[in-house]
Amino acid sequence: MTEAAELPPAPEQARDVFGDRFSDAVRYAELLAEAGVQRGLIGPREVPRLWERHLLNCAVLSEVVPEGVTVCDVGSGAGLPGIPLALVREDLKITLLEPLLRRTNFLTEVVELLGLDHVTVVRGRAEEVMGKVTPVHVVTARAVAPLDRLATWGIPLLRPYGEMLALKGDTAEEELKSAATALTKLGAVETSILHVGEGVVDPPSTVVRVEVGESPGGVRFAAKRAKAARTGRTRRRR
Repeated sequence: MTEAAELPPAPEQARDVFGDRFSDAVRYAELLAEAGVQRGLIGPREVPRLWERHLLNCAVLSEVVPEGVTVCDVGSGAGLPGIPLALVREDLKITLLEPLLRRTNFLTEVVELLGLDHVTVVRGRAEEVMGKVTPVHVVTARAVAPLDRLATWGIPLLRPYGEMLALKGDTAEEELKSAATALTKLGAVETSILHVGEGVVDPPSTVVRVEVGESPGGVRFAAKRAKAARTGRTRRRR
């Protein structure tokens, strides 16, 4: 049996980024390194770089999330980027959306342990919960799927004039070009590539921003959303 890798001490930047929630960030890192690895949510090779590659890389997303908005973290997995974002931004109302039970169990444990009252865990796929969860201002995602596929899941969950923020790597520009037609059909009106975390993570985190107009998801999803809303009203009347 391979010996588990040791979690390194938190870098000095983490104290600045997480502020009053630094001790909670340390506990979360410990949970990822222990239970996260044991349950197959994080690979053991990721433990030595949990701070730089995962927690800080995700926390700096807060630089481009507006104040006081609702957020849905699609395919949240072990809580990345949703939990680091929640630790640095208590002004947000965050939903961690994840289809796998073992992952939602872990997320629920973390949320309760860290006292993240502004975070809700929902089990389900994005395409299943449309119409069942309230549309949000911002959808976040990290390492879930190529941008064109991710957009078909995330954009329909947005409110009109909302935005999807996807943490991507070196392929960001290429994915954005490849997904251009699909994004337009889904109601995107503007796209951009942002770099966040200068001086905190090296290299800075790359974020693809997709802003939508008045019909998130386009015509096809508008019909689905209307049908889901009618079904919901019918159930409430019974």
